Amino acid sequence: MEVRVTSSGELERVISALESIVTPAQVLLQGHDDFEKYGSDETEDLVFLPDVVVRPETTEQVSEILKLCYRERVPVTPRGGGTGLSGGALPVHGGVVLSLERMNQILEIDKENFFARLQPGVITQIFQETVEAEGLFYPPDPASRGTCTIGGNLAEGAGGPRALKYGVTKDYVYGVEAVLPQGEIVRFGGKLLKDVVGYNLLGLLIGSEGTLAVITEATMKLIPLPRFRNTLLVPFNEMAAAARTVPAIMRRGIIPCAMEFMERACIKAIETHREMKVQHSDAAAQLLIEVDGNDEMQLEHEMEIIAEECDREGALGVYLAETTAKQNEIWEMRRSAGEAVKSISPYKEEDTVVPRARLPELVAGIHEIAARYEISIISYGHAGDGNIHCNILKRNLEDSYWKEVLPKAIEEIFRLAVHLGGTISGEHGIGYSQKRFLSIALGPTEIALLRRMKEAFDPLGLLNPGKIFSDS
Repeated sequence: MEVRVTSSGELERVISALESIVTPAQVLLQGHDDFEKYGSDETEDLVFLPDVVVRPETTEQVSEILKLCYRERVPVTPRGGGTGLSGGALPVHGGVVLSLERMNQILEIDKENFFARLQPGVITQIFQETVEAEGLFYPPDPASRGTCTIGGNLAEGAGGPRALKYGVTKDYVYGVEAVLPQGEIVRFGGKLLKDVVGYNLLGLLIGSEGTLAVITEATMKLIPLPRFRNTLLVPFNEMAAAARTVPAIMRRGIIPCAMEFMERACIKAIETHREMKVQHSDAAAQLLIEVDGNDEMQLEHEMEIIAEECDREGALGVYLAETTAKQNEIWEMRRSAGEAVKSISPYKEEDTVVPRARLPELVAGIHEIAARYEISIISYGHAGDGNIHCNILKRNLEDSYWKEVLPKAIEEIFRLAVHLGGTISGEHGIGYSQKRFLSIALGPTEIALLRRMKEAFDPLGLLNPGKIFSDS
């Protein structure tokens, strides 16, 4: 595959052509106030500036942009909300950043068939709130839902707390319109609950991190909005006890819509960051458990069973959020965990996932690795589906020791997850920052097959280059 950076003369020609496809206002160059933000995302402190940013408004414009870049051999990096945590939207080879932020319309809410059609730049929370006003529900809710976009969610295969009961983004995508690297417009699926015509190319695009095509429209399944929800906060004096409680509740036949795990250091970071007091913040760990449904008495029964299992594992109490305001406060606390941890020091976040029954072993193993390398690790995440976000903090470590020990610790954490039947990313993708570890999760035959898929879609390797696969 070939990727090359254009000379200054070629770049000027490309910029001129881009301005004829869109408008000069849709093309940003170095020196513009907003330009530098397109060189980074939420992945640590990585910065790669593009040569030019273009912000199309239609599928046809995306098609013409990709035709131009393919013809001129210019790398193109698609971008959504810039909230990714694996460097997936970083233009590591320069070239063009293709920002889909202006393609932000909800095109249709079909209340008869329970589907919506929307463009990729729609903010996830706006989409959720819009359909909820119609009595409908779009469950996937990544922590960054207030700023991330549907297109980015599709590209990364985003999840979130409600994945336990409702599944992740891929479970709600039933159709896409997309543009291939050469500029051809393709469509897969639609408002169909059944469709087995040919290979599942729709499924292949979801989670492909913008390396195979640029999604310009999505058809998303909706479900009825649950009428009731109850939110519990449950502190434990032992992290292992909190972890054991998760599968114990499931064995009783209860499927909460969310079961979130936060260890003491995470809670303390939130308290400092948000300047607030969290009840039982000195506990070793806390579970945030939420149940929802349409039968209020059934939810009361489920909460009783949950309380029994929490008590059996030695919970310090089971605390109910008695108002909607209190529920929202608890969820705002949980969603702020990433920013709270990030505010402490430079860090590296890993996205481990294991079968939920192996969660106690994963948590214990992560802390054993931290102790052995004398590093600080703060963990939190989606305990209900075995997905733990493991944040390694630099704090006061010498730069030389940090650079030496960090990759070793990450590799051990990933090998532990795979040993427990898990893998190295549950919802953040591989992107740029994790590609060196891909071979821990996949063998050479599987990786070779993925490379051939990439080459079939993008023979010149121009679409989001430098992602997923190691340079070798």
